[in-house]
Amino acid sequence: MTIPTSTRLADGRELIYFDDGATARSHTAVDTRPLDARSEANTGELRFDALTGDWVAIAAHRQTRTYLPPADQCPLCPSTGANLSEIPDSAYDVAVFENRFPSLGPAVGLIPDKPAWGTKGRAFGRCEVVAFTPEHTGSFGGLSTERARTVIDAWAHRTEALSALPGIKQVFPFENRGQDIGVTLHHPHGQIYAYSYVPPRSAVMAAAALSHFQATGGRETLLGSIVAKESESGERMVAQGEHFSAYVPFAAHMPLEIHLTPHRHVPDFAALNDAERDELAVMYLDVLRRLDNLYETPTPYIAAWHQAPLDAVLRPAGRFHLELTSPRRAADKLKFLAGSEAAMGAFINDTTPEQTAAVLRATSAGPKTAATPAEAADQKANMS
Repeated sequence: MTIPTSTRLADGRELIYFDDGATARSHTAVDTRPLDARSEANTGELRFDALTGDWVAIAAHRQTRTYLPPADQCPLCPSTGANLSEIPDSAYDVAVFENRFPSLGPAVGLIPDKPAWGTKGRAFGRCEVVAFTPEHTGSFGGLSTERARTVIDAWAHRTEALSALPGIKQVFPFENRGQDIGVTLHHPHGQIYAYSYVPPRSAVMAAAALSHFQATGGRETLLGSIVAKESESGERMVAQGEHFSAYVPFAAHMPLEIHLTPHRHVPDFAALNDAERDELAVMYLDVLRRLDNLYETPTPYIAAWHQAPLDAVLRPAGRFHLELTSPRRAADKLKFLAGSEAAMGAFINDTTPEQTAAVLRATSAGPKTAATPAEAADQKANMS
């Protein structure tokens, strides 16, 4: 198990180092930047949308956050004399720290329980950044299996810690990869949001899961049933292991969409045992490399790690899983969410899930290699 080392940044935010392997290194560097002490009074605002029942975070202070800085000014690289970054040490493996420009928090607490039009409150919660590597270039898919395992341990540690904070209802680790997705930093990294409410999509999935769970008398979970059906069919399966299955879902919303689901019913990262974490590191790298080997250029994606809400009623039915999606529908084309999808939430997929799964199964999960002109033409035709 990875051993964390906790410290504080100059403004009081927590920073935690996670080292590869079971032995923690010494991390004694001090953040000497002249930062003002962070105050919980600066927490943003939540407003209730009475039309939809959703909470919306108002975070105007994020307009000043760092945006695509040059490599020598990257805030996620190890600190040097010329660049005092968010990570004081001159070397690290994985680092997690509280976001300097959070959408939620840093204050935590309970939001109004009977909201109506005009209801607003403090944007309670926590936002953290996860730096996957000290290297400025590269991607998660290029990490070693050992490093991927360290990141999984970091996700598990933070899930458990954030879940214990007052008022937290959902913990969501995710990664936005690529400028086409909207990243503001090139350095390989992800984020973790700890919400003081159950977000809309999670609420929809939780309701469906609870309905199935109750209809079967608590004997079967919805996601467990889906994994069993996908495994029996096999036509959308991408890869299978002892503990996890990766597949394109029957009703995929996006041109590229892979779900990675455990065979055992677990609510979150923290509940995975060592064998499951070991295999997850291997299989997650497998699916990321398949995505990147589809085309000559890196594939933009959103890696959304869905964990069961912390609500006592919803949690028993919710199963941990990954939803990996990309808007890329061809080598030179992206799917944009326009009228039907963005306004109505009614998705239209330009490819069949079975076709996408077949292409992904046939794609190498090894190190990135350049496709021959003929292979590139075949890939473009298959995904168009």
